[in-house]
Amino acid sequence: MLKRARESLPFGDTRDFEEQARGLIAPMPRMQIKADAGHVAWDMEQFHFLESDQEFDSVHPSLTRIARLNNNYGLYEVAPGIYQVRGFDLSDLTFVRGKTGWIVFDPLTVAETARAGWELFQEHIGKGLPITAVIYSHTHGDHWGGVRGLISEEDVRAGRVEIIAPGDFMQFTISENVYAGNAMNRRLFYQYGLLLPVGPYGYVSQGLGQRVPAGTSGLLAPTRFVSDPIEELEVDGVRMVFQNTPNTEAPREMNTYIPEMKALWMAENVTATLHNIYTLRGAPVRDPLNWSKYIAEALYRFGHEAEVMFASHHWPRWGNDRIQEVLRAQRDLYAHMNNQVLHLANQGVTINQIHNVYTVPQSLQETWHCRGYHGSPQHNARGVVQRYLGFWDGNPTTLIPLSPEDSAPLYVEMMGGAGPILAKAGLLHDAGDYLRATELLNKLVLAEPDNTVAKEALADAFEQLGYQQENPGLRNSFLAAAFELRSGIPQGETVNSSSPDVIRAMSTELFLNFLGIRMDSRKAEGMRFTINLVTPDTGETFLIELANATLTNIKGFQANAPDLTLTINRSDLEQTMTGAKTLEAQIADGTAKVNGDASVLTKLAGTMVDFDPRFEIMPGTQSLTQVAHADPYEAVPRRTIAE
Repeated sequence: MLKRARESLPFGDTRDFEEQARGLIAPMPRMQIKADAGHVAWDMEQFHFLESDQEFDSVHPSLTRIARLNNNYGLYEVAPGIYQVRGFDLSDLTFVRGKTGWIVFDPLTVAETARAGWELFQEHIGKGLPITAVIYSHTHGDHWGGVRGLISEEDVRAGRVEIIAPGDFMQFTISENVYAGNAMNRRLFYQYGLLLPVGPYGYVSQGLGQRVPAGTSGLLAPTRFVSDPIEELEVDGVRMVFQNTPNTEAPREMNTYIPEMKALWMAENVTATLHNIYTLRGAPVRDPLNWSKYIAEALYRFGHEAEVMFASHHWPRWGNDRIQEVLRAQRDLYAHMNNQVLHLANQGVTINQIHNVYTVPQSLQETWHCRGYHGSPQHNARGVVQRYLGFWDGNPTTLIPLSPEDSAPLYVEMMGGAGPILAKAGLLHDAGDYLRATELLNKLVLAEPDNTVAKEALADAFEQLGYQQENPGLRNSFLAAAFELRSGIPQGETVNSSSPDVIRAMSTELFLNFLGIRMDSRKAEGMRFTINLVTPDTGETFLIELANATLTNIKGFQANAPDLTLTINRSDLEQTMTGAKTLEAQIADGTAKVNGDASVLTKLAGTMVDFDPRFEIMPGTQSLTQVAHADPYEAVPRRTIAE
């Protein structure tokens, strides 16, 4: 497969390498960026194995190519007055010259990498001028999490810096990561290969950039929102035209055109890859047709005039012909995937078949920036079917099936037990038929999770499948599963990596909704009570009710005869939400006032559980993980999720 890819892909087209290298002002001299906590937040030294011309027999040649392109590490000029720091993070840090200072687009994932990028920029270009505005292009964490490395809360409060974001930014930034946050973070171990060693037999690149840094994420709330579909603003003397593109790559996102510079910022809507329609970490499936139409609008509204196009990942495109070429191909990439997957679905192709049937048009397969470096055609095609038709393939056998671990023993019994399965799987493995080998071995491991030989054999097959993948998420997932099958889930106490800024930004309603998820309803059987919650400093009221083993809340209502009324300022409630001070302590010192039966809070607290951030995915891999205990009324959405 890898040999065929080397022979068939258009390696003679080297324009990406020319564009990637263009405008270099200064390389970053330090290979490592330290975190404020003392560990290494960012390490480019580990990617030096990519600098040779060697082809790897364990890495898809197209993945090797994008990984080498992502090794750009320094400060670049995009156009006079526009600069990018690249290779410090999964995303790029962009500076645009304003009248009195610098306008920042997307301040990376963590404070440490953003600060290092700003220092390099100031050393060579910045002239000591301050940051006057920050623009968050969209709601994913690698586009706002590093803001505190560049500006302070005091800068914003004093009016020295404005922060601009799409309408509803805060709502979607927080909510996307909260409800299923623990499950999403666990799945990140697979999609992002968080435990894999860097090298030809492990982690190679994330496609969008080399990887997610390990630093301190923060969030400062926007001071100005772009709400109209097309909205023109003057930002520190620079005229900017914002194009809102909701429900594309993110729930809320916006492109920006700078007319006087003829510069088009495409956020993360157009980068050097096919993006995720369905993201492996988990998220609502995106709308590829809507995405395509917003790209088409950008093409016809701005693309006929623009002379440079840049984005939050990868490198710019120069010249109007090149810009139009890229925009048209990206437009067609998402539209084709939407239309032709549905074309096949309307002929009876199911969610369990579509990835083996749908293909990207040959012309787009031969276009580098349409290759699957973040989304893959396979899992995206299944995502389109899921979006429109859901999980069911129409066969009643799969409608309410047995759980895999319950059906697997029957298959193993009918195949004659472990011996014949291992023998046949070995033959399939030796013949390079790794997918079929995993079909057999997965059943055996499910039926016999303590069968070390079976787990090793499945890990062997997973590794070979991983080595064949062009897509980093697919590669990482196969290799991460192989790692856990061999080594188990890493032990040790887990750390709550939630950002206090993100928790404070949660609305009270979102926090109460999360408590309903964190509650184990089996512990609440037979309980019934109502609580009136009042937060005087925000003027909010909530009616909280536990009935039918279900915790619900409604904003703006109060019960006439509640079991308890809890009065606490929202600013004080945040102390409990972040784990700084328990609700019990707030009541004890009078910060929170209770009227009625306070024991209902103790009863409700007894129903709350700590989610294990390392729950088992592959059978027989569970270790004795010590879950960090959270206060019953603490919000624990875990780490900021990049995309």
